[in-house]
Amino acid sequence: MAAHLLTPGTVMTRRRTLRAVLTATVTAVATAGLTALGGGAAHAATPLPAHVFAPYFESWTGESPAALAAQSGAKHLTMAFLQTATKGSCTAYWNGSTDTPVSPASFGDDIKTIKANGGDVIPSFGGYTADTTGTEIADSCTDVNQIAATYEKVITTYDVSRLDMDIEADSLDDSAAVDRRNQAIKLVQDWAKANGRTVEISYTLPTTTHGLTDAGLAVLQSAVRNGARVDVANIMTFDYYDNASHDMAKDTQTAAQGLYDQLAPLYPEKSPAQLWGMIGIIEMPGVDDFGPAETFSLANAKEVYDWAVAKGVNTLSFWALQRDNGSCPGAPSGDTCSSIPQNTWDFSHVFEPFTGGATAPTDDFSLTADPASGSVAAGGRATATVRTAVTAGAAQSVRLTVSGAPAGVTAALSPATVSAGGSSTLTVSTTAAAASGTYRLTVTGTGPSGSHSAEFALTVTGGSGSQCTASPWTSGTVYTGGQQVSYQGHTWKAKWWTTGEAPGATGDWGVWQDLGAC
Repeated sequence: MAAHLLTPGTVMTRRRTLRAVLTATVTAVATAGLTALGGGAAHAATPLPAHVFAPYFESWTGESPAALAAQSGAKHLTMAFLQTATKGSCTAYWNGSTDTPVSPASFGDDIKTIKANGGDVIPSFGGYTADTTGTEIADSCTDVNQIAATYEKVITTYDVSRLDMDIEADSLDDSAAVDRRNQAIKLVQDWAKANGRTVEISYTLPTTTHGLTDAGLAVLQSAVRNGARVDVANIMTFDYYDNASHDMAKDTQTAAQGLYDQLAPLYPEKSPAQLWGMIGIIEMPGVDDFGPAETFSLANAKEVYDWAVAKGVNTLSFWALQRDNGSCPGAPSGDTCSSIPQNTWDFSHVFEPFTGGATAPTDDFSLTADPASGSVAAGGRATATVRTAVTAGAAQSVRLTVSGAPAGVTAALSPATVSAGGSSTLTVSTTAAAASGTYRLTVTGTGPSGSHSAEFALTVTGGSGSQCTASPWTSGTVYTGGQQVSYQGHTWKAKWWTTGEAPGATGDWGVWQDLGAC
């Protein structure tokens, strides 16, 4: 991910300068002598969250990944890149520099700090430089077992649960290496399973505005053919090089939809949610390598964030953390700034909330009844406080209703609408004609985010009314058309075959016909 891409889809270039090599050497010397991070083969790394923001960190700059993670708020980082020092080698180094081998002395202390702060790293193999010089590990090494051993060494050295394969340019066209890589991944996955480890594999691939190129798709087809599980397919939604003007947010969405359509026939056993959960998005803040026609703005970032949350994609990322600042507005695309006016870490702050195990950080609320039960003599009344609370996002208006009152019992809520965080009083009044027994009243709160319910168990004593004669409804029983049940003081008749659906749950058009109070 730096500059000078030649054709559509050959994206994510990276510069490596003499300064980069020298600063990498300084980093290696400064971190020498650290103890190993990874344990034995049986040690299991902590899995990444189901949804994670993990921007790329340019590991050749001499900067501390832990320091930048703390400053930016990006707890998870994708570490770029691992490659061989020379074509034909089977030994991987950070950025191909023999001064930064795969060992605790290279970034070990930083990674431990990142983990201690609740984050993690994703080591990434490949990248544009490696993919165009034959130093991507599977391009360079023809021994599948040694490739697998290299992957395993990175996993155990840094105790990580995901590896990324950044495959671009010439590496896409090397079909033998594509197969070797996937065969090695399959070996690693078998090893991980045998040793109780969680290991995920992501592929980072170039894209068009409507999905992967044929060469990118062939990488995933090879994975399926070789039995290698791909957990995440990241698409680089920039550097389209098509000489068109772009709405970068909309292009991200069409590119991801195209990828979804490509994944569906490859993984026919997966649900739509699982397919979206395989997708990762990588942006380039500001002006990308093509130029101003492909400018990803902060407004674009907010739109992509909302869309990614709604779709449930797995990963949000961008190239790169060191570019998330506005120190060079109007300048050509570069490695050290976004080339647009912005505050430092603006893009990171937009994407930060994406990390988590839930599908979507949205407004939501809870609802409880206190007390949850009460006993009353027929003719009397009982009260309870219905409390709401904000559980996510901002407060919303919640409409309250109550159902399940039998004959001789009325229930009311005051007020009937509250703002989440407020409370209402449930008043249950009975008459002498109420039948003795226990009834479950359901209080339902409905807001823009959905509905939540709480039950109030009402026990009536000394009533003169008669109890229901039909058998009580049970969730595990199969009912056929015409059968009757009693439920919450009413008699209900099934219109057709049903099981597990509570009477009244789907209203007048549902399977149950309300025959009235018992």
